Amino acid sequence: MKPFFAAVALAVMLPLAALAAETTAQVGKPAPAFTLKDEAGKEHSLSQYKGKVVVLEWTNPGCPFVQRHYTAGTMKKTLSGFDANKVVWLAVDSTSGNAAEKSAAWKKEKGFTYPVLQDASGTVGKSYGAKTTPHMYVIDEQGVVRYAGAIDDDPRGNKKEGITNHVKTAVDALLSGKPVPAATTEPYGCSVKYKS
Repeated sequence: MKPFFAAVALAVMLPLAALAAETTAQVGKPAPAFTLKDEAGKEHSLSQYKGKVVVLEWTNPGCPFVQRHYTAGTMKKTLSGFDANKVVWLAVDSTSGNAAEKSAAWKKEKGFTYPVLQDASGTVGKSYGAKTTPHMYVIDEQGVVRYAGAIDDDPRGNKKEGITNHVKTAVDALLSGKPVPAATTEPYGCSVKYKS
């Protein structure tokens, strides 16, 4: 009897594992499609950016890690080093209590120009497997995930020099037609505050 139950349990779990694998962004696989509205109500679909490198940044203005990066200008400086005709940066806020007005106020306060996509339901965040804020994904011109992980190798902000910006490294490699040196790193930050 025990082998029978084990087989049944395995038969039930395997499709679930396969489903989870299909719905989570994986390096080397097509990025999960999505359409979300930004803080101003404008719709953004991943498909509309085909032909460009897309950087997705999971964010939450209430997270101390995000606050540190925005005070230091990490995201803005990283984006400013890229050709705007070739690279698109989209922040995604999957915080359950977020609202468009909060994102708009934060965007104005911090003075950045890229959209903050509203994912309060957490659907897109979960489809990507976003765990932390920030959690970064770089998608190539064909819509394939080429990097997933941390923005850099300085989780505590203690390094004075020699910081590796993983997103910059990944985008530079893609724009040069080279493979991304480190396709995955361990993301750090606050946990994404999904709806329970």
